[in-house]
Amino acid sequence: MNSVKVTPKTLIDMKRNGRKIAMITAYDYPTARIVDQSGVDIILVGDSLGIFMHGLDDTKYVDLEDIVHHCRVVSRAAIRALTVGDMPFGTYLNEDIALINAARIIKEGGVDSVKLEGGREVVDIVHSLTRSGINVMGHIGFTPQRAIESSTFPVQGLESNAAEAIIEDAIELERAGAYALVLEFVSAEVSKIVSEELDIPVIGIGSGPYCDGQVLIFHDVVGLREGKSPAYAKKYIDLQEIVKDAVARYVKDVRDGLFPSRGNYLNMSEEEYMKLVNLLKKKLGEGKSYGLI
Repeated sequence: MNSVKVTPKTLIDMKRNGRKIAMITAYDYPTARIVDQSGVDIILVGDSLGIFMHGLDDTKYVDLEDIVHHCRVVSRAAIRALTVGDMPFGTYLNEDIALINAARIIKEGGVDSVKLEGGREVVDIVHSLTRSGINVMGHIGFTPQRAIESSTFPVQGLESNAAEAIIEDAIELERAGAYALVLEFVSAEVSKIVSEELDIPVIGIGSGPYCDGQVLIFHDVVGLREGKSPAYAKKYIDLQEIVKDAVARYVKDVRDGLFPSRGNYLNMSEEEYMKLVNLLKKKLGEGKSYGLI
C-alpha cells in the first residue's frame, strides 16, 4: 500500500486520472488505524458519531467538544488518509463563528480539513474559511443536520427544478474554494452531471455509481449498526455476530473454570515462592499450608 500522505491535490489528481476515491468514517484510534492501513483515501470523523458512539438519536445533539475529542484520537492513527472533521449543527451560523470553530477542529483535533452542510446559503462561510487557509469539504443533497426526521433518507433531485438547484449549489461551493463535495441521497442523473461539471472530486453516499468516490459509515461496512443497515449501504462482514460469539465463549469459559488456563498467567519461581512461604510463616505462624501452585 502506498504510504504517501493523501492531500486535497491527491484527490483532484485521482479524479483527473479516473481513479475512484474511497472514504469511510472512523471515530476512535483503533478503527482509524485499521481503515488507514486498509488503504482508504479519506477518513471522516462525522457527526454520526453521536449515533454510533454516544447512543444519541440525532446528529444535532453532537457538540464541538465531541468532534474535537474524536478528531484528536483519529488524527493520531491516520498516517496516510486525509482526515475530515464534521462541523456540528450550530457551529457555523456566520463567518466569524465558523472561523473560530473550524480553527479549533483543525488545531486541537489535528485533522486536515472540515466538512459542513449546505449549498449557496453557506458559500460565504466556505469562502471565508478557505481564504483563511482551512481546507473545506462541502456537503449537499440530503443534509442530516437540517432534516426534521433523521431516520428517513429522502432522495434529492428527482424533480427538474430541485435537480437544477443542487447543480447550482455544487458549482457555487467549488467557486468558494471547497476541495471536494459530498452528495448524499441525490439522484444518479444529477450526481453524474455534478461529477462531470466540477473539477473537484464528488463523493457519493446513496447517490449512484457516477461519483468520483464513495463514502460509507464504518459500522455499516462491518455490520455493527444497531438494527438493519439502510439500503444504500453494503455490509461486508457481520462483525456484531462474530464479537457476540467470541464474548459468549469467553463468558462460558470463565463460568466453566476453563479460563484462565496455563499460558494465561505467570508463576513465581520455586525458589522465590519458598522464600515468600518462609516469610509468611514467620509473620502468620506455622498453622497455614502454602503449597506450590
